[in-house]
Amino acid sequence: MRLLLVWLINAVALFALPYVFPWVQIDSFWTALVAALVLGLINALIRPLLVLLTLPVTIVTLGLFIFVINGLLFWWVGSFISGFHVNGFWSGVFGAIVYSLISWLLSSLLLKKRD
Repeated sequence: MRLLLVWLINAVALFALPYVFPWVQIDSFWTALVAALVLGLINALIRPLLVLLTLPVTIVTLGLFIFVINGLLFWWVGSFISGFHVNGFWSGVFGAIVYSLISWLLSSLLLKKRD
């Protein structure tokens, strides 16, 4: 049940993103649900591999390269899901940051902490 609630929270955060950050467009809530699912899967499966492969660059940049990885993945998901559009690389980087902040804020407000 908690997994479905987190997925819904991420979809709401993604659907709210164009109101905060206009360079990202979401056509419908259904598109936000699909994009949140794909983003979650990519962040769980592909992102750790990319972080491991780019570990030397991440260490040299003191962790700032993680923002590049997040932005590239966000931009990449926007390129193949119809109805979810990210206008460029920097829009992907800032969109990923704002998306994670909105998702974190909603999760902290709506989810109970586990004991």
